[in-house]
Amino acid sequence: MTKTLELVPLKCLRCGTLVPAEEEEVAWVCAQCGQGMHLTLDGLAPLDVKWAMARENTSRIQWLPFWVFSGTVVFGQRQSYGGQTKPDALWDKPCRFYVPAFPASLEKIETLGADLTRKQVLLNAGPAASALTQCTLFPADARHAVEFIVLTIEADRKDKLRSVDFTLDLAEPELWLLPFVDEKLAIE
Repeated sequence: MTKTLELVPLKCLRCGTLVPAEEEEVAWVCAQCGQGMHLTLDGLAPLDVKWAMARENTSRIQWLPFWVFSGTVVFGQRQSYGGQTKPDALWDKPCRFYVPAFPASLEKIETLGADLTRKQVLLNAGPAASALTQCTLFPADARHAVEFIVLTIEADRKDKLRSVDFTLDLAEPELWLLPFVDEKLAIE
C-alpha cells in the first residue's frame, strides 16, 4: 500500500487565518489574532509565545526565538585531571536554560546558550513586539541541546575537565523572543 503525501495550508488554530510559513520553521504566531502554534507529530498545537521586555525602544532591535527550560542538573561525578571536583555552583539550585531556536551552528547554540544560562537573565514578559520568524528548532531537539550547554559551562572552567556524568530534570520549554541590539542582549 502506498501512502500519499498531502500539502495542507497552515491555518491559525483560533481564527483560521492563513499563516505564512517559511521552509524549516516549526513555530508561528498568527498576525491576525496573536495565537501561537507549533508543529508536533500530531499536527499543529497551541503554543504560548512570550516577548521579553526590552530596555530600549528602537528599530535596531532584532527579536530572536529561544526555548527556555526550567530545571535542575544532578551530577553523578565530575573528574578533572586533578581528581574528583565539584560542579559549577550554578547547578546548586534550579535554573533556566536558554537554547537558541533560530538557525545557528552547534557552536553558536553552545556558546550563546551557555552565556545566557550562566547569567540567569530575568525574563519579564512585555508586549508582542514583532513577528515570530525563523523558529527552526523543535522543542525536543532543544532539550538535547541543554546537555551541550551544561557540558560547555563545565568545560569552560579552569580545572581541565576530564569526564562528567549528570542527569537533567527539565520542565516543558517556553518559547521566548529576546531582544538583541548589535548582537548584545537588550533586556530590561
